[in-house]
Amino acid sequence: MAYRTVLFDCDSTLSSIEGIDELAHEHRAEITPLTDAAMRGEIPLESVYARRLEIIRPSAREMARVGELYIEHLVAGAREVVAALQDAGVDVRIISGGLRPAVLVAARALGVGDESVFAVDAYFDEQGDYRGFDEASPLARAGGKTSLIASWSSIPRPVMLVGDGATDAEARHVVDTFVAFAGVAERASVVAVASHVVRAPSLLPVLALALADAPSQDPRTRALVERGLALLR
Repeated sequence: MAYRTVLFDCDSTLSSIEGIDELAHEHRAEITPLTDAAMRGEIPLESVYARRLEIIRPSAREMARVGELYIEHLVAGAREVVAALQDAGVDVRIISGGLRPAVLVAARALGVGDESVFAVDAYFDEQGDYRGFDEASPLARAGGKTSLIASWSSIPRPVMLVGDGATDAEARHVVDTFVAFAGVAERASVVAVASHVVRAPSLLPVLALALADAPSQDPRTRALVERGLALLR
């Protein structure tokens, strides 16, 4: 199957960090267990989303810093995979429960346009102090990715979704293939329902899965696909 759209989660998928945990600073011991429990699907995302942000109250400057950390900790192959997919005419989008100001920084570094980034917006006053988040965003609750993807009636099919968390696994019914990326964090409940599992700490296997049935004429892309296939074996 040649995929026409590939959707990527951001945290622990495109980048090896969890942005909310990086924002937590001295609150990390309190925040990280909440994040982990939500990503495993043990508690609903909406039960912790507002609570985490009210504890942290991140500034615009801190948000920008996390965006740079996303870039510093991009998973191996992320740049090459996104570029190769786009060169092949694949619609690449980022769909994340992370905070949009930070996710946008990573997306721009990867060459993904702002219009193809879906994340939870955050608001700041003129001094850059935190003033809340988009509480209406579907991505701030369980099942949000599912409803958002389902609303894209014109999305090019077939669609592949790549992610590591419970909200990604939930959305498997509205895409054609769900790939569990376990190269950063492996969650048993997510892996159990995936069509494919990538355990290598690299996104090259995703390229192989997306393009293996539609060989590229570009020798560089073919070489990347071969490397990805080797990591899947």
